[in-house]
Amino acid sequence: MHFIGAGPGAADLITVRGRDLLGRCGTCLYPGSMTPTALLAYCPDDAVLIDTANLDLPAIVERMAEAHRDGHEIARLCSGDPSIYSAVAEQMRRLDAAGVPYDVTPGVPAFAAAAALLNRELTVPEVGQSLVITRAQARSTAMPPGETLANFARTGTTLALHLAINRIEQVVDELRPFYQKTCPAAVVALASQPGEQVLRGTLGTIAAQAREAGISRAAMIFVGEVLAAEGFPDSFLYSATRDRANQPESL
Repeated sequence: MHFIGAGPGAADLITVRGRDLLGRCGTCLYPGSMTPTALLAYCPDDAVLIDTANLDLPAIVERMAEAHRDGHEIARLCSGDPSIYSAVAEQMRRLDAAGVPYDVTPGVPAFAAAAALLNRELTVPEVGQSLVITRAQARSTAMPPGETLANFARTGTTLALHLAINRIEQVVDELRPFYQKTCPAAVVALASQPGEQVLRGTLGTIAAQAREAGISRAAMIFVGEVLAAEGFPDSFLYSATRDRANQPESL
């Protein structure tokens, strides 16, 4: 049983390992609304393909366990990277209980694909060295106590928000006490997929820009000075003053 990060959408952004695993698995479970058909083309011609979009968790796990009992090697595609917002944790504990072994292959997360589309590094020397990846509370699992936008925003760090585009006005309202309205902001929708869109603005303008563009799904919201940083110092990583004989190439 292999949990495989499918990447942000483009079929060629899956890892080589993930592609090769797909090519040998007799059963593949995939999220139908988020998996391009070109990605499924990596599966064997006779593979059993199971769209999980309309299945609940017990049904999904039962299909995995059934395929395992039948002796199949199984691929479970997860959009983006399995380590974040993939719901693999609850699948793993049920597979543990059922005695089904599994491993995990990482994928390109949506925030990374969106940053690439923006042509921006999200950690810029002396401007921003941290990234908070979070989401907005809507029709979804409740956020843990303390994990509020206000608490994260108090740090002034760069924010990357999943699942928040339909509440962007509320997001802006919650962030305004902590960031200037001129703070750079961006929305990236459908990164790496057909119809991808990039909006660049400020905290004061980005909500109206998103509404005018009609963006309502599969979008990341970014807020932070790194999005428009210029004139920042070079990193020490490649500094001429660094003792390269005695220090590894790392930050």
